[in-house]
Amino acid sequence: MMRVFAIGDVVGKTGVAFIRSVLPAFRRTEGIDFCVINGENAAQSNGLTPEVCEELFVSGADVITTGNHVFRRKELYDYLDDNGFVLRPANLPDSDPGKGYCIVDKGRVRVGVINLLGTTFMDPLESPFLVIDRLMEKLSDCRIILVDLHAEATSEKRAFGFYLDGRASAVFGTHTHVQTADEQVLPQGTGYITDLGMTGTEQSVLGVEPDIIIRKFRTRMPERFDFAEGEPMLCGCIFDIDEKTGRCLRTERICIR
Repeated sequence: MMRVFAIGDVVGKTGVAFIRSVLPAFRRTEGIDFCVINGENAAQSNGLTPEVCEELFVSGADVITTGNHVFRRKELYDYLDDNGFVLRPANLPDSDPGKGYCIVDKGRVRVGVINLLGTTFMDPLESPFLVIDRLMEKLSDCRIILVDLHAEATSEKRAFGFYLDGRASAVFGTHTHVQTADEQVLPQGTGYITDLGMTGTEQSVLGVEPDIIIRKFRTRMPERFDFAEGEPMLCGCIFDIDEKTGRCLRTERICIR
């Protein structure tokens, strides 16, 4: 059995520091074999940098996924091309830096990881339902396949989970920063959760200072989104996966404070 730990959107220095402080011991005590972290907001002023990626890898990430903010920092562009284990969504244009999937050889099993963007209430991109079929063919020799769908709409994520049921080992949603309570194994053996949640300051609005967001809603004026500081939390989900069949046996929602 392989224990996969998927961690929700890391926000700012608080989220990165908390990952550094708790993930190494958590991997040991829980017997985690593989860890995927969504890091698209991990840099302090949004986006992601090579330096933050290295911090996450040192802390225990095997693969870093992203989302709609992946290209906020130009210094990440070359790093995306050079490091195949930092992904950008696969349904962005092929000419963009980086790749949307990778294969990690764990010796006893090959693990494929796919990163996609949803399209409902988001940018008009090629449908992830169409792109995933092409990518699954490229990962046909991977017994375990993990998919991060970075999307706004819960309906799109739920439908995507059922679309991949029996084909992917686990499908997990990111982007909304609020952990959902629907972790489960779908009928054909795919582990699923609509959103992993957020890793960052708990008393915040999706990681941002509450007063800033309240002011924006009241005035409709532009605001600088400064990340909140305070007590952190780490949200994610563990998927126990049968290495012989690639099917998920059990899911466990995680929130560490």
